[in-house]
Amino acid sequence: MIDPRFYEALGPVTVRALAPSSDIGGDADREITGAAPADSAGPADLCYYEGKKGAALESAPGACIIPPALAHLAPRAGALILTDRPRSFFARAVPSVVRGRGFTPNAPGIDPTAKLEDGVRLGAGVVIGPGAEIGADTEIGPNSVIGPGVAIGRRSKIGARVSISFALVGDDVNILAGAVIGEQGFGVAGDASGPVDVPHLGRVVIQDKVTIGANTCIDRGVFDDTVIGEGAKIDNLCHIAHNCQIGRGVLIAAFGGISGSTTVGDGVTLGGRVGVADHRNIGAGATLAGGAAVFQDVPSGEVWSGYPAKPLRKWLREAAWLSRRAAAGTRDESK
Repeated sequence: MIDPRFYEALGPVTVRALAPSSDIGGDADREITGAAPADSAGPADLCYYEGKKGAALESAPGACIIPPALAHLAPRAGALILTDRPRSFFARAVPSVVRGRGFTPNAPGIDPTAKLEDGVRLGAGVVIGPGAEIGADTEIGPNSVIGPGVAIGRRSKIGARVSISFALVGDDVNILAGAVIGEQGFGVAGDASGPVDVPHLGRVVIQDKVTIGANTCIDRGVFDDTVIGEGAKIDNLCHIAHNCQIGRGVLIAAFGGISGSTTVGDGVTLGGRVGVADHRNIGAGATLAGGAAVFQDVPSGEVWSGYPAKPLRKWLREAAWLSRRAAAGTRDESK
């Protein structure tokens, strides 16, 4: 369900109005008020389905955008919008259904509907949007922007020039200067007219006692939350993409990059410049050595290194073998 603190419905909008030039199956006058992932869409939601695994949808969406050849996979949909590019059609249709809440025009820097508990300290130029909530004894540095609906817990410290939107932040959190929390991630759908940005309708949830380094970016989820677990420590200049789940006590050194929908278990350590591919699972207690490029799931407790990353002992054996071969080649050339 889309969080009304951060998003507002623009409808109801009929399916016919959303797809005036498309083939429609079912009830073209069905009214749509929201958007959701296909597996959990309800009777007033718009979704899209590409049916890559050939499984039928168990949900009953108000309208499902689907390729004509796969229409039979959405038997419970109130209406079908038939197109060969469901994801890009969805991206173009969603702005007619739901949008992110914005700042009130001509409002003062601190919106009158924002709630600040006792002891909140604000630097010069701070902007706080409508409905935002700031907990007691929290400090917000100069020129930081706290978006509509954002909640920040008690005793947290937000540095200068920080931007926080579409996010729930816990107690005793430390966010250093220049960090950007809750912006839209890198989701792109192909279209005949070119790439289309896919709307992100989720949130960022930062649990208690987390530290986020300077100029680090954490993207909100497409539908689900991007979550940073309790006590995680993230260095400067890192990037965590949409829908990632970062466990408790995770350590991420500078320049770390974690691609979308990746799960990092509790107690994982990532050295500097580690990159992790999308939809991977890094098991609890694993260690990724500096510069590792991770394209596979990593079992719990293992140490991986290299490009592409592999278990450390295997990587060391291969590096030693390559070194011996190179040395042998050099001797042969000198004869």
